Amino acid sequence: MPPFSAVLLAAGRSTRMGRDKALLEADGAPLWRRQRDVLAQAGAAEIFLSVRLEQEWAERAAGFAGRLYDALAFGGPMVGITAALERSEHPHVAVLAIDLPRLPAAWFGTLLAECTPTAGCVGRRGEFFEPLAAVYPRELKWPAWEALGRGEYALQRLLAQAVAGGLLRVREISEAEAPWFENWNTPERGSGSL
Repeated sequence: MPPFSAVLLAAGRSTRMGRDKALLEADGAPLWRRQRDVLAQAGAAEIFLSVRLEQEWAERAAGFAGRLYDALAFGGPMVGITAALERSEHPHVAVLAIDLPRLPAAWFGTLLAECTPTAGCVGRRGEFFEPLAAVYPRELKWPAWEALGRGEYALQRLLAQAVAGGLLRVREISEAEAPWFENWNTPERGSGSL
């Protein structure tokens, strides 16, 4: 597989959690570090960090090729994904959300094996894609920018169109893999040990 870029999505407001999820401890380290390491272990040639300007910890976070500050406060993860697609030096961008602490680096290897030079790969459970642990082709930036320009922030719709247009392949998520996609959104879910 050719070199690929990656982005760690950490710009969410963490309102249900009550504190910044990136700073939660996971096996003795902040969650942002654990997730950055997953992307590095997957083989990313460059890793970006998508954050908000007021997240002061991000300036001290090491191991990133750059920080992508959300230009729209209300655009959700599509804003960070689109910015990473724009900045990427490589044809594919692996995306990982901060709140998926059980996802192994091997997942990205599985997706990358399905990619072509012009198509990425996304997991799907039932009718729903898992857009925050996927590999996108850089060409997805054009339909993503168009969607943002129309005020459409739903990733499910964008990904369905990308699959139909040949920009994305689909990898079905097995029952054994399903726990990898359980996210930490509330204090009850966010514990220190994985």
